[in-house]
Amino acid sequence: MMNHKYDNRKYLIGFLAILVVFVYIVRLFQLQVLDKGYRESADNNALLYRTIYPMRGAIRDRNGKLIVSNQPSYDIMVTMRSVQNLDTLSLCSLLGITKSEFDARMAEIRDPRRNPGYSRYTRQPFMFQLSASEISSLKQELYRFPGFEIENRTIRRYEYEAGAHMLGDLGEVSKKDIEDDSYYEKGDFIGKQGVEKYYEKELRGEKGVEVLLRDARGRIQGSYRNGELDREAVPGADIELGVDIELQQLGEMLMQNKIGSIVAIEPSTGEILCMVSSPSFKPSELTGRHRGENYNRLAAQFDKPLFNRTIQGTYPPGSTFKTAQALTLLQENIIDENTLYPCHNGFIFGRLKVGCHSHSSPISLVPAIATSCNGYFCWGYYHMIGANKYGSPQKAMTVWKDYMVDMGFGYRLGVDLPGESRGMIPNADYYDRHYRRSWNGLTTISNAIGQGEVTLTPLQIANLGATIANRGYYIVPHVLKSGQFAKDSLYMERHYVNVDTCYYNLVVKGMRQSVIDGTCHAANTPDYLVCGKTGTAENKGKDHSVFMGFAPMYNPQIAIAVYVENGGFGAVYGVPIGALMIEQYINGGLSEESQRKALEMSQREIYYGESKR
Repeated sequence: MMNHKYDNRKYLIGFLAILVVFVYIVRLFQLQVLDKGYRESADNNALLYRTIYPMRGAIRDRNGKLIVSNQPSYDIMVTMRSVQNLDTLSLCSLLGITKSEFDARMAEIRDPRRNPGYSRYTRQPFMFQLSASEISSLKQELYRFPGFEIENRTIRRYEYEAGAHMLGDLGEVSKKDIEDDSYYEKGDFIGKQGVEKYYEKELRGEKGVEVLLRDARGRIQGSYRNGELDREAVPGADIELGVDIELQQLGEMLMQNKIGSIVAIEPSTGEILCMVSSPSFKPSELTGRHRGENYNRLAAQFDKPLFNRTIQGTYPPGSTFKTAQALTLLQENIIDENTLYPCHNGFIFGRLKVGCHSHSSPISLVPAIATSCNGYFCWGYYHMIGANKYGSPQKAMTVWKDYMVDMGFGYRLGVDLPGESRGMIPNADYYDRHYRRSWNGLTTISNAIGQGEVTLTPLQIANLGATIANRGYYIVPHVLKSGQFAKDSLYMERHYVNVDTCYYNLVVKGMRQSVIDGTCHAANTPDYLVCGKTGTAENKGKDHSVFMGFAPMYNPQIAIAVYVENGGFGAVYGVPIGALMIEQYINGGLSEESQRKALEMSQREIYYGESKR
């Protein structure tokens, strides 16, 4: 008699066995066909994806002279999993580092707080930007140090040790850089300042990749699939700047031992011809493995050589600002060419006095510009703020402020460099807060002569010169001349100021007269017609020396601003430096006499409290 109980158990066991086999088959199908994760993990263990870094775009000046190029550099990478039986002392000796430095770097790599996403299976940067001479000994002995490898990179090479603030520098990417742009990985380099930062995406190019096959011990066996998965790197775009590197070099020489800046612009295009910020430093100091220590040393100096005074420094413009006041007063019909104002060694109203040097009185507009008369522009400003046609000082101040903004003051111009400051143009609300609405033209009289609350950057002062040279318009100043990409339309459009051309012609006449027999006489030359305006900007210590001008008078080629901190009268430093810069650019060089003057100027020192420059 058959036992059905055991027959049923046999079928149940068979069914369970079939079910287990089926589950295994399904799971294997998922892992091998549907789920790519495990396959990718296996591939990642067998394949090495080596990044090929592109050549960064070269930088040339307006005459095609190479300013910044590339030279070979080497990074040392380490894969912790592969480090075995390491002869640490030998490796340190070959790299020129101490055992403690080695240990500190390895600990930093392993620290998840300082190196988020660390994995002992992935390559980590150990040392950056070594030169060929620094790496040569290690190359021959590299086989002795499993887990360490050398990666070819490039480093910036400077053909001229000039223009550091404008050109900028490269530094290792931060965590935020990586979060903001998936292009970057830990150990990559990115533009930190200047042109290198502003045009980073154009200059950097596109990375390539080389896929290599590894054996079970991690040793490279060769190219995977004969390189069919490899991708070549795309070099970065070359760019040409509007800068004249020889003019830049001269400017930096003239500003030795001084604190301040020089900015020159080609009026017809808005291209920046030079940007000198003093004190400066050699651009090569912020390259290579010693970049960090050099940066810290420069950052600790009291005179702030890392600070770009051309676009970040804000100063009282002094009497260069009187040209903007003249244009405003003329357009608003507060004055005309023949309006006379008294100047008895300054503007005097009751017990208020704004001093001025001795000259004829009363005086009209053109000679007032030529002699830089404080009294004239104080009276004009006072009459505008108190004019009945505006109804109140607040409304008059708003009109005045709008003219200043239209001329490019009080807001960033939009130069193609990071870190630009806006300067300060006070408005009615500012004075209402400070004086509880009880103020007038006398309260704010310092605005008339570029003092008080008014501050501009040297770039804005130079742009004022370019606007006057163009008789009423400017193109936003920019360092880029051309590149292998489209130029921003902002740097090609003319911005017309709401002031009639005829009034600009009057200001030009006054600036020309200033060079013929006024405060800018030292800039006069028979070779071309120079127009200029000095400034002596008041300061808590010694006054600042300022010059703003352009040349030639007709079809101008260069507009310039010179600002020397604590240099005294504008004629002492501003005018002679400006005159030499104009000569260099227009004539393509300096005469023997001017070369002597340039050498003398470069050796002149100004004392700045903690030391002399």
